[in-house]
Amino acid sequence: MAAVIAGLRAITLDLDDTLWPIEPAIARAEIALHDWLARHAPAVVQRYDRIALRALRDRVAEQRPDWAHDFTRIRHHSIGLALADCGHDPALADAAFEAFFAARNELLLYEEVEAALTALATHYPLMALTNGNADLRLAGVAQHFVGSVSAREFGVGKPDPRIFHEACRRLGVAPHEVLHVGDDWMLDVEGARAAGLHAAWLCRTPAAAVRDAEVWTIAHLGELVDRLVPSVTN
Repeated sequence: MAAVIAGLRAITLDLDDTLWPIEPAIARAEIALHDWLARHAPAVVQRYDRIALRALRDRVAEQRPDWAHDFTRIRHHSIGLALADCGHDPALADAAFEAFFAARNELLLYEEVEAALTALATHYPLMALTNGNADLRLAGVAQHFVGSVSAREFGVGKPDPRIFHEACRRLGVAPHEVLHVGDDWMLDVEGARAAGLHAAWLCRTPAAAVRDAEVWTIAHLGELVDRLVPSVTN
């Protein structure tokens, strides 16, 4: 890809494992969920430890591929199943999921993210584009974004081109005027390019090789600032 993307007007950004590491957040959230259940539905924790609850969640995801775009529904339903299985009211799943979700959004940004978002947002409208269920406000980064498109809200997730095109529609720009940035090669890079967007692959571990000369490979978002912000300020 050229050093400057001609006609670039907007940037879409993946969230999980792009702005923050997701596995530590999910681990904390599952601990918070288990602690909530221990207080309010003790029979569940007697039968299900945290590993078993995650396995139940995974079984729901496997059995309901039509819910693949909606992590919230999958998790909530699995909690309801565990409650019912142990003789508790499955309606408690609402409050139990709230405990999970609050902890899931206690996110630790990668070191460079706050400064990079501040710099990028000064020059480009930023749109979050995610298959996950993070809340930009709770994560503390909403001020940098003009909006967000989530798979749960839209009904399909990456790499489906329709979700990329929806982000472009909301931004009011054409796909070829947008750069999408994300950590997942298939979902983010291949998905974006198939939809007509430019793509940057964020690989925080050393890449064995650049997979495609037409795709930027960056180790952190600061590299994106170095490439893009001078191009509009010089």
